[in-house]
Amino acid sequence: MRQNASLQKDAMHMLKLTSRTFYIPISLLKPQLKKTVGSAYLCMRAVDEIEDHEELDSVTKQHLLRSTSQLLQHDFDSGSYQQLIEPYTNQLPEVTLRLGDWINVCPSDIVEKVKQSTSIMADGMADWAEKGWMIKNKDDLDDYTYYVAGLVGVMLSDIWEWYDGTTTDRDLAIGYGRGLQAVNILRNQDEDKERGVHFVPDGWSREDLFNYTEKNLALADEYMKDITTRNILLFCRIPLALAKQTIKALQQGREKISRGEVETIVKKIKEK
Repeated sequence: MRQNASLQKDAMHMLKLTSRTFYIPISLLKPQLKKTVGSAYLCMRAVDEIEDHEELDSVTKQHLLRSTSQLLQHDFDSGSYQQLIEPYTNQLPEVTLRLGDWINVCPSDIVEKVKQSTSIMADGMADWAEKGWMIKNKDDLDDYTYYVAGLVGVMLSDIWEWYDGTTTDRDLAIGYGRGLQAVNILRNQDEDKERGVHFVPDGWSREDLFNYTEKNLALADEYMKDITTRNILLFCRIPLALAKQTIKALQQGREKISRGEVETIVKKIKEK
């Protein structure tokens, strides 16, 4: 097994490769939080890459997600996990292949919470794979966005409480996650249509989806009112500010915000 310091370095490198949105705020956290949030994010990203994979069929995704969920509910057996994914090692990305490493990076007194949230996420994703990712109404959209993003908010709230006793509203945390996911849905509507998946409720206009997104991001603003730890606030403010700026860009007909806009936003938040 690799030394923990080497694994932590690997984790940060993997974060940089997989998420522009979260790498920046995670890299600004103090060492213990950086290690914990980084490993937790990668655990969830590992299962997300299965759900989102363009080559795996739905049945395979369901099998991998449900089996991974079961493994996460006990002492994680890396050998069993490697056996599970072995037929797909040439298709799955490194972040998924190394789920056991990300679990090992996570501090022992919070890892069970991380595994629990990731397990619930994997099961929920499997359910939506079984349904063909066809969102019919707002309840469906709320359910889908809870499993793929709201649970990230719940997990982070668990981490804040473990770290220094910071208590936050879990429902508001779910809204925060939902809002970020809704931004992604807005950004990827055309691409999703080409893939044959439908994340927008029947009868909804693009304006309806913008309204849904903005209402959930407003819950994110409420969520942060309970947080007084500056380092945690810094972390929470950055993805939210990037999401709000992305909405403005989409309303202007742009696909995403520029690197310069990202740097300006981060600089302003760090100076607060």
